[in-house]
Amino acid sequence: MKAKNNFIAIMLLLITGCESFFFYPEKEFLLSPYVQRYTPEDIYFKTSDGLKLHGWLLRAKGYDRGTILHLHGNAENISTHINGVIWLVDEGFNIFSFDYRGYGKSEGVPSIHGIHLDAEAALEKTFEIPGINLKNVFVLGQSLGAAVAVYTVATSKYKTRIKALILDSPFSSYRRIAREKASEFMLTFPMSYIIQFFVTDTYSPEIWIEKLHPSAIFIIHGENDRIIPSYHSLILYAKVKGIKELLIVPDADHIEGLNNIQARRRIIEFINSFTY
Repeated sequence: MKAKNNFIAIMLLLITGCESFFFYPEKEFLLSPYVQRYTPEDIYFKTSDGLKLHGWLLRAKGYDRGTILHLHGNAENISTHINGVIWLVDEGFNIFSFDYRGYGKSEGVPSIHGIHLDAEAALEKTFEIPGINLKNVFVLGQSLGAAVAVYTVATSKYKTRIKALILDSPFSSYRRIAREKASEFMLTFPMSYIIQFFVTDTYSPEIWIEKLHPSAIFIIHGENDRIIPSYHSLILYAKVKGIKELLIVPDADHIEGLNNIQARRRIIEFINSFTY
């Protein structure tokens, strides 16, 4: 009886915590002198359910060629994630990066439903920021942010105003990645098939990515990604309708593809084909 009760307790813990493994927020900001050189501007905005979120705007260096909404991954906050995309500022693009609820200076507690409300609000805020190029708008999502970006743009009233999406290390399905992560641990492996059904697939990229047309899509993934295997990107790429490009970066781990100089050039070439 005791063993049975322990099993039930473990199952309840796993089930109620299924969403929590997606989120590892950090409230403390790590302000590096390198980032401060770009003079990030604080942007605050509200979600449809009344939370106040915080973001940074980094204005383009030189000629303003466009604006990129950046959706970061599931850990830390914008103070660290901005390092992965700050090079785009030197390429002439404004970067608007924000923290989901519960991250950094943003209010609330993260949830799968909640962070999609956050992304929806951030996209709307993007088109309200004065003094930036809003004729050429792009969305760049990394890891969890890539998954969120797909649903957000596919269901947004601004969809036709988004020139292209850059998806860095995306997973194809919330349930699929939950099952894979659960199967990696001895304790959760026996229940991995069951656990996936306690995670919603409503927002999964593989459902929504074909609805992104006419926005073009560039997918980049590290060949040696140990967090989200690159086959997830192959699944998504196969479902894209319209203009698309896939780049698997050799020897790169999770969200390391953008560190590759050749990969950066490919992305800039892709983006440039949609700017005017």
